[in-house]
Amino acid sequence: MRAAQVRPDGTTIRWVELPGAEPPRVYVHGLGSSSAHYYAEAVAHPALAGFRSLLVDLLGFGISDRPADAAYTLDEHADLLAEALIRAQAVPADVVAHSMGGGVAILLADRHPHLVERLVLVDSHLDRYTYDPASASCMMAGYSEEEFLAEGWEHVLDLAGPHWAATMRLAGRHALHRSAVDMRDDTRPLMRETLLGLRIPRTVLYAAANGPLPGETELAAGGVRIVPVPDCGHNIMIDNVGGFAEAVAAALAR
Repeated sequence: MRAAQVRPDGTTIRWVELPGAEPPRVYVHGLGSSSAHYYAEAVAHPALAGFRSLLVDLLGFGISDRPADAAYTLDEHADLLAEALIRAQAVPADVVAHSMGGGVAILLADRHPHLVERLVLVDSHLDRYTYDPASASCMMAGYSEEEFLAEGWEHVLDLAGPHWAATMRLAGRHALHRSAVDMRDDTRPLMRETLLGLRIPRTVLYAAANGPLPGETELAAGGVRIVPVPDCGHNIMIDNVGGFAEAVAAALAR
């Protein structure tokens, strides 16, 4: 375990780090997740092993601190992640990010362009959220914060299922709710527009069974590499470890 102070009050982001060759590779999880639990097997795969790898938990999640006074917006997540990477001397880095973490990574590259060398998005949300009553993240955002802290938390855990719930229990409840609300109420330019504006190598992985990727033609025309991964759902790195590892390795090849 490694750690970096990211706020003057001592608030700390932590990560699991594997030693290896530079440039460093930074892995970022999604809402209610934890990077080591989701990425460890894939990072140990022969296609990805041998590089310095930081499996980072965003503030409020996993093994990182969970202050109740943080905003937990995607912008704040990006800025605090930037501070952690600078303090870890892990820049510029290749960043691999899943789901909500993809939005954080896009904003990291946009707000701190000197810190990100290559970007790989893993089934990340590029457009506005549409309401889905079966979605745990939508359910989270549907509660007021007081309701979520009092009772909504238990309902969301039941909906999440055992795998997601296992890491969601590690998350701060303020972090879960405020992050979900920020995604729902997002007024920034579309993530796909920001992604298209970046001037670094960019790859988007998505579950082939859910394809084609919306807006794929526009993204490809803008220089974004689109890669469907077979035999998987949303959690590509868990469902198809080999396919994920090989796709990421190809995206980060020099």
